[in-house]
Amino acid sequence: MTLHKTTAELRALDAAHHLHPFSDTRALNAEGSRVIVKGEGVWLTDSDGNRYLDGMSGLWCVNVGYGRDEIADAVAAQLRELPYYNTFFKTTHTPVIELAAKLAELTPPQFNRVFFTGSGSESNDTVIRLVRRYFDIKQQPNKKVIISRRNAYHGSTVGAASLGGMVPMHEQGNLPIPGIVHIAQPYFWGEARQGETPEEFGLRTAQALEATIDALGEDKIAAFIAEPIQGAGGVIIPPATYWPEIARICRERDILFISDEVICGFGRTGNWFGCQTFGTQPDILVMAKGITSGYMPLGGVMVADRVVDVLLEGGDFNHGYTYSGHPAACAAALVNLDIMVREDLVGRVARDVGPYLKAKWTALADHPLVGEAPALGMVAALELTPDKVGRTKFPDVGKVGTLARDFSFKNGLVMRAVRDRLIIAPPLVISHGEIDELVTRARKTLDDTWGELKRLGWTG
Repeated sequence: MTLHKTTAELRALDAAHHLHPFSDTRALNAEGSRVIVKGEGVWLTDSDGNRYLDGMSGLWCVNVGYGRDEIADAVAAQLRELPYYNTFFKTTHTPVIELAAKLAELTPPQFNRVFFTGSGSESNDTVIRLVRRYFDIKQQPNKKVIISRRNAYHGSTVGAASLGGMVPMHEQGNLPIPGIVHIAQPYFWGEARQGETPEEFGLRTAQALEATIDALGEDKIAAFIAEPIQGAGGVIIPPATYWPEIARICRERDILFISDEVICGFGRTGNWFGCQTFGTQPDILVMAKGITSGYMPLGGVMVADRVVDVLLEGGDFNHGYTYSGHPAACAAALVNLDIMVREDLVGRVARDVGPYLKAKWTALADHPLVGEAPALGMVAALELTPDKVGRTKFPDVGKVGTLARDFSFKNGLVMRAVRDRLIIAPPLVISHGEIDELVTRARKTLDDTWGELKRLGWTG
């Protein structure tokens, strides 16, 4: 047990035995990891008693906030009654049955069936096999290619990382795997042409999908996958013209549209799912994170009826996971979703805290370090730049973002840095007063970063 160890002792144990995800382990061990010991509402406490406002909902997932005893109680009760059983071999159990029915109720009307997984990465690996199996059954075996976007994130397993479009991930592991191609992302601030309007940029970027389909041949394209808002890519909110054009292209072509809702799902954009916010009608909907608010690991793939009808003609689908539909995870999800419905957290994001956060957050765009401050629902970003007008980037991309992120933690606020872009995704239960505090700490972080850059002579 480690309950009575000092922070130094805990850090030493962590350094000796723990390989952290997405980390330079040698550098982290030299600095010492931050040891979080408690969460309550939107607040975290570390082993030294420091409190942090969690602007990232853990990892985009703690939608109902920390400390929900009824979720913990439901998990404990399920572990006592049936701690585990699989859903293979003609077998099922009560929690997975009830959760599948609940998800059919909450998702858009084309969805009535779900394939359960343990995470978003597993869900997106499942998608690769599912869409290829679908076209095999339809006697279209050449339709194997899945189109994604550069700078997209869809997970970190071999298949999911291949679907993603992040070069640093592809450089480690000889990725992507064959049959996955990437097109431009709808990142107006960073990639628009000089003089191009957001509307023009949105159309042009969406039409890259159509051009790629034509170049490769529609008979070879199985699907297009995208997040409604790119989360780990930097909270990239597409211009208004982007999604209608994507929807048109997918509707007119014989390809499946996959909406990756691992981040945008379960209320974060002010609807149950981001596809509803942007008006798309996906054939496949990928979920995880907010389905349990992170209290237990769980993911899933909702499959539209028209796709299910084909899959059912193909006999066995030789795919699955030991923990597909784990009973305790399903129990956590059922209570989590009940809380969201009972407290109308989705409506609260749409009508109350979402607009309030946007009004407060976008005011940060007046800071000399900020190029743009987009926000929608419970996601937002700050683009850091040495030149607002020219929309230029700092040399050694990512260094300023990391500097700002470190100041943020010192100021008691968890923000994430993606390149030189700070991003937030606070719990949906955040109050107006806590939003005020979040924005105050974010502004202090910008001031601290600006002061340090001036001291270093980096601002020009």
